[in-house]
Amino acid sequence: MRPWQLRKGWRGWQGAHPVAARRVSHGVTLFALLLVAAALLLPNKEAQFQVAAFTRLPVEGLLLGGVLLVLPRRPRVAVAVLGGLALGVLTVLNLTDIEFNQYLGRSFNVVLDWELLDDAQSYLADTLGGTTALLAAAGVVLLVLAVLAVMALAVVRLGDLLARDKARSTRGLLFASVVWMTCMALDIQISGVPVASQHTVTMVKYHDQALRTTIRDERDFARTAEADQFGGTPAGELVPDLRGKDMIFTFIESYGRSAIEDPIPAPGVTKTLDTSTEALAEAGFHARTGWLTSATYGGGSWLGHSTFMSGLWVDNQNRYRTVTSSDHLTLTEAFKKTGAWDTVGVMPGVQKGWPESKWYGLDKIYNAFQMGYAGPKFSWSTMPDQYALEAFQRLEHGKKRDKPLTSFVILTSSHQPWAPVPEMVDWDKLGDGSVYKDIEAAGNRPADVLTSSTRSSEEYGKSVEYSVTALTQWLERYGKDDTVLVVLGDHQPNARVSGDHASRDVPCSIIAKDPKVLDKIADWGWTEGLRPDHDAPVWKMSDFRDRFLTAYGSTPHPSTG
Repeated sequence: MRPWQLRKGWRGWQGAHPVAARRVSHGVTLFALLLVAAALLLPNKEAQFQVAAFTRLPVEGLLLGGVLLVLPRRPRVAVAVLGGLALGVLTVLNLTDIEFNQYLGRSFNVVLDWELLDDAQSYLADTLGGTTALLAAAGVVLLVLAVLAVMALAVVRLGDLLARDKARSTRGLLFASVVWMTCMALDIQISGVPVASQHTVTMVKYHDQALRTTIRDERDFARTAEADQFGGTPAGELVPDLRGKDMIFTFIESYGRSAIEDPIPAPGVTKTLDTSTEALAEAGFHARTGWLTSATYGGGSWLGHSTFMSGLWVDNQNRYRTVTSSDHLTLTEAFKKTGAWDTVGVMPGVQKGWPESKWYGLDKIYNAFQMGYAGPKFSWSTMPDQYALEAFQRLEHGKKRDKPLTSFVILTSSHQPWAPVPEMVDWDKLGDGSVYKDIEAAGNRPADVLTSSTRSSEEYGKSVEYSVTALTQWLERYGKDDTVLVVLGDHQPNARVSGDHASRDVPCSIIAKDPKVLDKIADWGWTEGLRPDHDAPVWKMSDFRDRFLTAYGSTPHPSTG
């Protein structure tokens, strides 16, 4: 049906049913008013959603109303459409901010974060299935288009309403403006929220400042990455006190302070840490543990990895691209540079090309398809940590070699959505991973866990318990007198588990049989065992590299690029 036919049909129905038509018209107008007001007042953080946030008087609405009131019809419609589209864009940005704050603990960066949307779709495909991910992506696109169109139509309708009786509209706007100025002058608030709102202006300023900061940071960080305290250190002066040691740097996904201190996951996780500490001690291993503040939160594991290994604060995608294309020395590259170690990466989460392996100084990497796994995926995780560690033993760690090995191992079983969680299997029965089929089939489904914060916290704790158990049992089983394991979390879990105001701290442990290894860090003040004290030292994650290299005898020779 063509537009003129729709208009004719509406007018005919309106003539036949004038009272009902009037009510429909008033209802549509009210909906348009509420929609525009909600767009002007919409917070960008879930924690800010409260009734008082939507009882404010937005100055932006008054200004837009004043402009629409004085314009002739055609310019008014054009301005209304543009204003509605701008409100639609701002609404989409605010909704995106809500999700980013929930999952990454920060707002959406309009310059850097677009490529993360592709990662989000891949995550949905891995957790809820490819069809669901495709439908979700299509739904998001349709929702964005709908928000833009409906918002434009709403502002046009309100502009037409103002123009019907300009005298009355002028009096109304003047009265509302006086109320706004009075509330602003007297700082009148409802539940701590100012009635006089400048929310939209504030959000525009915020995104503008973020854009300027991003551009400035790109330039400044490039210079920072060129300077390196150990960039010019000769091979013979790097980590001399660890020569002959079998070095393993391991990250446990989402292993943060919340796992140890939040009331829901903490009992199980702390029991596992204490039990594992005792079991390792019986095998001759001892540990020291402290806290590191991660450069990322809730996700973006690669930012935590690169921060820890490079000694630079890599908290956004641009910094990551800059540092991984530089010559800045990583911990694994430092061991390779000596010529005294072979290097290898075990990356079960990598399912495509990974050129960063060169920057990390890895002679060889094993991705998700190179470890012989024939079992089921556990949601996002391509294989259970126990299997990945056993494959590491079979493919590299257990082989005879002329040099000791430095390994970079990324464990993935504790990745959200924490369903299903693997179970420990007899190490001798792991085979090709087919043993996991029944375990995966009997586990929780992601949809069952994602809908409940409590369930998410419970299953998160179980996943950390599993990862810690798998790693420490592997060390008991395959660790040697010269084995040194450095294990840490990459970041805290998302706000659904850790809360809206959680720290970004993660535990970091150094484990060894040789007492001399731990003697070298005696002055760090770290806690004995795998469970750090609440008030154990807290360093920025970027501080670890230089402290570690210094503790084990490396001599600084700064380079400036």
